[in-house]
Amino acid sequence: QLQASGGGLVQAGGSLRLSCAASGRDFSNYDMGWFRQTPGKEREFVAVINWWIGRRTSNADSVKGRFIISRNNAKNMVYLQMNSLIPEDAAIYYCAARTPSRLSDDATDYDYWGQGTQVTVSS
Repeated sequence: QLQASGGGLVQAGGSLRLSCAASGRDFSNYDMGWFRQTPGKEREFVAVINWWIGRRTSNADSVKGRFIISRNNAKNMVYLQMNSLIPEDAAIYYCAARTPSRLSDDATDYDYWGQGTQVTVSS
């Protein structure tokens, strides 16, 4: 029901735009988040956007000023614009959805998960 795409190989300093397509239900009333994971590590919070047309967003400290989360409820899409990428950003990126509440950076709060998309950053 959630499908992430847009990953790939990029040089350090470059940009990528990830997309998350929702289907099967109307996710416009859900808070949407992006998480990332590298082998041997727990899933890490990246960004979240609340359901009300992106009125509130929150980003992890490690990506503040570089990543921007946005959504288009009419298209049932969520995006993650990633700029100034660094090798430490390399991971599998997942989008997730949860019923609206306080913005959460805890992966266990999310009800729906998509398949990830791989981001590789070369130095």
